[in-house]
Amino acid sequence: MSVVEPDLASSKQVLSRAATDNGRHTDRIQQPHRKDKDIVRRIGTRDICRVACQLATLLRAGMPLVQALSALVEQLQSVPRRRVLSLGANGDPLAWTLAEVRDSVNAGSSLADALSKHDSVFSPLIVNMVAAGETSGTLEQVLLRLSQMLEKRTQLISKVKSAVAYPLMMVIVAIAVVIFLLSYVVPSITQIFLEMNRALPGPTKLLISVSGFMRTYLPVIAIVPFAAFFGLAAAYKTKEGRLFADRTKLKLPIFGRLFVKAEIARLTRTLGMLLASGIPIISALAIAKGATQNAVFANALDSIRDWVSKGDSVADAIKRSGLFPPVVFHIVATSQISANLESGLIDIAEMYDSEVELTTKTLTSLLEPTILLVMGVIVGFIVLAVLLPIFEINQML
Repeated sequence: MSVVEPDLASSKQVLSRAATDNGRHTDRIQQPHRKDKDIVRRIGTRDICRVACQLATLLRAGMPLVQALSALVEQLQSVPRRRVLSLGANGDPLAWTLAEVRDSVNAGSSLADALSKHDSVFSPLIVNMVAAGETSGTLEQVLLRLSQMLEKRTQLISKVKSAVAYPLMMVIVAIAVVIFLLSYVVPSITQIFLEMNRALPGPTKLLISVSGFMRTYLPVIAIVPFAAFFGLAAAYKTKEGRLFADRTKLKLPIFGRLFVKAEIARLTRTLGMLLASGIPIISALAIAKGATQNAVFANALDSIRDWVSKGDSVADAIKRSGLFPPVVFHIVATSQISANLESGLIDIAEMYDSEVELTTKTLTSLLEPTILLVMGVIVGFIVLAVLLPIFEINQML
């Protein structure tokens, strides 16, 4: 449990400080003020993961729920938080959120209902898993599973982003260098050749034409990428646009398989954790749909849920969707026969996590030299086109 171990010591420290506050926690811990919230309020998945782990540790140590929540609020308030922009010195968005959750629980609400009031922070996946844990009396175990799942999801997203971001950054830098050379460096050199009124080699003529085009339409070239980005972003907000973009993303020649594997890993792990928490399969499929980030998979989950509700097995429904590889179908089918579907789904997630990690390493190792090679060819052509007229002049002299 990589998530539990780093937070165990801090949780015990919180436990020891809060143990003396039994019966007085509400008065002792100051309610964080909303006016002190950060302008940049986004609470990351790692923050939720850490809180879930620490809360599970406190509950497992025997601390009552309300007192454990108060201890977490105190912990968050005691740790300085770096901010990009802030309106106050003590504001922590997660601290005041947990304080409100604590007050709701203290007033008689269940933890799941209290969390559901903050749907911008706690997703339906978290709320439903907590509700299942409260119903079955296994809240500590559910919170530990939740922290592990969120940690795995964060690691998976980081791997995919690193595989995409690094080559993309190299391509952007390479394009910027080429534009700079063609727009500012090459014209000052080729102008000398044009003033000599001599016949120029073909590569030099091509370079001069491209350079002239770049200088003439440079403002348009600079504006087009930004206009395209905002246009695609606006289209992605529509249902049809998002479906088209997500379908295209899954069919990309290099990164498509990586996106498919990452989505399958996220989906199967979510379903496995929900089933392990005691949530029925129909409800689990509906919750998992909200956790997926791809509209194609979301539509497939709708179809799978409809087929399962009509009597099909999960394995048959997965096979009918046509979106999952055969190995997923066979593992799910075998797991259903042995009445251990949640373990089979988590095993699939672990398998695809490993494949995503291997694929990201392979892509990074292959794309880096490829991009450098293409960049070298372009720069080499520019240098050759500049040097050819110089060589001809030297031969004539």
